[in-house]
Amino acid sequence: MPLDLDADVVDLTAALVDLPSESLDEQLIADEVEAALRALPHLQVARDGHTIVARSDLGRGERVVIAGHLDTVPVNGNLPSRLDGDVLHGLGTCDMKGGVAVALRLAATVAEPTRDVTYVFYEAEEIEAVHNGLGRLAREHPDWLEADFAILMEPSNAGVEAGCQGTMRVDLRTAGERAHSARSWMGSNAIHALAPALAVLAGYVSREVEIDGLTYREGLNAVAVSGGVSGNVVPDAASLTVNYRFAPDRSEEQALAVLRETFPGYDLTVTDSAPGALPGLQRPAAAAFVEAVGAEVGPKFGWTDVAKFTLLGVPAVNYGPGDPIYAHKADEQVPVAHLRSVEEKLRTWLTS
Repeated sequence: MPLDLDADVVDLTAALVDLPSESLDEQLIADEVEAALRALPHLQVARDGHTIVARSDLGRGERVVIAGHLDTVPVNGNLPSRLDGDVLHGLGTCDMKGGVAVALRLAATVAEPTRDVTYVFYEAEEIEAVHNGLGRLAREHPDWLEADFAILMEPSNAGVEAGCQGTMRVDLRTAGERAHSARSWMGSNAIHALAPALAVLAGYVSREVEIDGLTYREGLNAVAVSGGVSGNVVPDAASLTVNYRFAPDRSEEQALAVLRETFPGYDLTVTDSAPGALPGLQRPAAAAFVEAVGAEVGPKFGWTDVAKFTLLGVPAVNYGPGDPIYAHKADEQVPVAHLRSVEEKLRTWLTS
């Protein structure tokens, strides 16, 4: 059944949730979104891969981007969607098909906004940055993202979350020498050599930094460990994967320097990295938006694609329905009140 963009935002969210769209499997939902948007005569629609861009062209004095990703993490017994009282449950309700539903509703029903709008619905946000549809647009079609301000519909408790942490994932590798475990002194245990790094992680105290009146807290965690040959062999190789969530006052280069200083003597390889984004609340467009929606402002704990807009010189904030603590959880959910509130406030902002 085609998506009905005139449907109530709760019903539209449920319909989107019931379209499976795990990362790298977004064709079905992208096809449905594209078809629904192409039926709107007031928008120009383009597609790149499974990323859809729809834009007004009214010659307004300001242009804003409203963006949301179409993919979800893998299903975890949380499909189909289920409405229980004032809460909608299901995979993607929070992260972030609720936000996508709000954006689609606005695209369909606000034909004469007071500022031009570019709506972006993109693929592969939940996996490695190389697949990210918004990142591809930034590289290959940066003109599609030109704007004075951007809103990313990430779940933010229906409040504004400014900036975001950077993220870096590294592998620490150790080398040893194999030996029979009955004669372990004849070899060198590579897993044991990870112990100093694990001790550092266990004793880690989060760095906190205040930027634009917001306090960002860093995180450093082991997220995977591997090694071992057999139950009776001293292993000669092991690795520990560490994820560093760094405050946006640090660049990727500075974050890597921190990791090298924290884990001296280890063979360290970066496997994934993305910069953070400064809050930018002093920029006129951001300040005006915050004032217009009257939302409480806090820091973003986690990485989001506001960082990509920052690199393009476009101030951006996270603003969407849902409590981010439910993102990626089996009991993922979004309050109906958040869906309605975010839609109403954005509609007022776009038409005032």
